[in-house]
Amino acid sequence: MLKTGKVGLAISRSYTAKAKRVVLAQDKSKIKEYTPKITDNHENRIYVWGFQETGALGLQTNVKKAKERYTEMVHHPTRLQFSNNNEITDVAAGYGFTAYAVKREDGETLFGSGLNTDSQLGFQVKGNPTDPANLDVIIYPTAIKLPRVQGETDKDMQVKSMSAGRAHLVILTRNGTIFTLGNNSYGQCGRSIIDEERYSKSALIHRISQEDICGKEDEIVQVECGQDHSMFLTKTGRIHTCGWGADGQTGQGNYHTAGQITLIGGDIEKEKIVSLSCSSDCVLALNEAGDAFGWGNSEYGQLDDSEHAETQINIPRALKLTKSIGKIKQVAAGGSFCMALNDQGLVYTWGFGILGFGPFVEQTSKPQHLLPPLFGRNDFSNETTVVSIGCGIFHMGAVNSDGDLFMWGKNRFGHLGLGHKKDQFFPFKAAINGKVTKVAFGVDHTIAMCKAYF
Repeated sequence: MLKTGKVGLAISRSYTAKAKRVVLAQDKSKIKEYTPKITDNHENRIYVWGFQETGALGLQTNVKKAKERYTEMVHHPTRLQFSNNNEITDVAAGYGFTAYAVKREDGETLFGSGLNTDSQLGFQVKGNPTDPANLDVIIYPTAIKLPRVQGETDKDMQVKSMSAGRAHLVILTRNGTIFTLGNNSYGQCGRSIIDEERYSKSALIHRISQEDICGKEDEIVQVECGQDHSMFLTKTGRIHTCGWGADGQTGQGNYHTAGQITLIGGDIEKEKIVSLSCSSDCVLALNEAGDAFGWGNSEYGQLDDSEHAETQINIPRALKLTKSIGKIKQVAAGGSFCMALNDQGLVYTWGFGILGFGPFVEQTSKPQHLLPPLFGRNDFSNETTVVSIGCGIFHMGAVNSDGDLFMWGKNRFGHLGLGHKKDQFFPFKAAINGKVTKVAFGVDHTIAMCKAYF
């Protein structure tokens, strides 16, 4: 009887030392070096989302297509083509319109898109030069011509700060000139109110020297717009205001409208204010020590949680309800809620609305902090923290140290950028292909300025 066993065959290939070197050299020569294709060399890229019918997103280039129903909203962050061709340095979002600060070789420094019903984006026309048609809606970013005086250079006209309200736009340039455009029904453009003034098809751009506001010894460093009022922050920490004051949002100690830009006092009189925030009629300010101040609408206890608190505060007041937060780095004021970011990277919200604590918490009179894991902190990334916050009238956002943007709040127009238009009750990360550096929150759209990952 024959016994069979398992026979293993070992196949090997032997090389001489010289042959090995040849094979290796051949393999190395076949390795292709991959060079990623760079779409543009601009430092900032812009992503936009939300309500598009107003033209505020600046994505459309075809008027007929812009009128089609399916283009009404953009639910996902979408890269703005205009930012591929231009170096954008700043963005501002108003009520249905957007302004872009740019650096270009042709000397243009400001562009805008969206609603232009009150000439908040300047006098824009098309067609026959002798009989032009005025544009109330601009679907793609278009240059806004700022009037220059003799001797002003392109560098002088670069935008230093800008902000947009309901139907007005305020620009601060590098040489300290302030330009105001749009509706002035309440004096928000810093000029006298003219009864029955027509703002549509208006070529008026009001020019103000910073010396006329704060004198020669100081300078304007930030402009901030509420719904129908404007504020000007100086280097020494003074605040000047004008506009609608029915809720006390001008902080001038009354509830009147004011076409004259006026220095305000109250509890901030001896403080050095370093930042301002307002999206409607409630204002928050921050001093260099990290203390918060506020004035304006406080119907939901945003500024005072005491039993007999005033609902409209017409003079700046130190906030007692934020004392437990610690040193504050940044504040943000929405339509009926407020936000604060402390030096530990914790985000606090209070007031009325979708505050980020789920569907069953819609009002709190005391600041409550949102847990760090909601903003990307976990066992694999335990150093991640929030570095900036912001809000519109109905929605909020926070950017973490990884450059990720988290959004929550009302979402009727898809302006959270989450792919749908359902309200979001907890912070949720938006899918943006870049590190977010600044976010502009409009009433129904959002603009994010980003840097490339690599």
